[in-house]
Amino acid sequence: MTGSHPSRWFRRFHPAEPGAPRLVCFPYAGGSASYFFPVSAALRPAVEVLAVQYPGRQDRRTEPVTADIGVLADEVTTALLAEPAAPTAFFGHSMGAVVGYEVGRRLEQRGTVLTHLYVSGRRAPARPLPDEDVHTRDDAGVIAELRALGGPGSELLADPGLREMALPAIRGDYAAIETYAYVPGPPLRCPVTALVGDRDDKAPVPEVKGWADHTTGPFDLRVFPGGHFYLDTRNAEVLAAIRESLPV
Repeated sequence: MTGSHPSRWFRRFHPAEPGAPRLVCFPYAGGSASYFFPVSAALRPAVEVLAVQYPGRQDRRTEPVTADIGVLADEVTTALLAEPAAPTAFFGHSMGAVVGYEVGRRLEQRGTVLTHLYVSGRRAPARPLPDEDVHTRDDAGVIAELRALGGPGSELLADPGLREMALPAIRGDYAAIETYAYVPGPPLRCPVTALVGDRDDKAPVPEVKGWADHTTGPFDLRVFPGGHFYLDTRNAEVLAAIRESLPV
């Protein structure tokens, strides 16, 4: 276990007003908490943004990567339950959508219901996935996948030192999401908003609509122009969608 103290798992980039609702943000495979710095800056001080820092990167780079979604969700759940109580919503992109969903399930088992779950760039958990093997490829194969997706910072992997530092976390995250197997269970009770780019081959819109089956609460689908990382160019619209439905 990599430890469940909140200070290990959550990054607060800006202070929030007393009693502000909380938005916990879960990064994509290979991503880090700093990706959500602009979200925190835009929503402060009305929203307390907690960005999840998975082990194996940035200030946690000496820790082993957690290459199992279930274990990762267990650890984040434990850390979150140690935080002061507050109305809490989740936002997760790609792998982060699945981690957030699994943490939400665990919280509901303990009697805590999210105010909202925002899932971005990810097909519904129960929808069959094509065979994915990125985590088994050599370094060149992993880098080719990242460049094809157009992920932020993928050009930095041309630097040998940065590549050596980043690839273990990237490969471990891919192992986690590519070996994830949905376990049927009760649907969530919170509202769910699914966001996706209209040219995202990893999350086709018909498969993203399946998130409606994972909640008994209201469901909304937002489709934006763009590919897997549509939110990098549609940041303002994504933030507007969050502001619309967060209880601020």
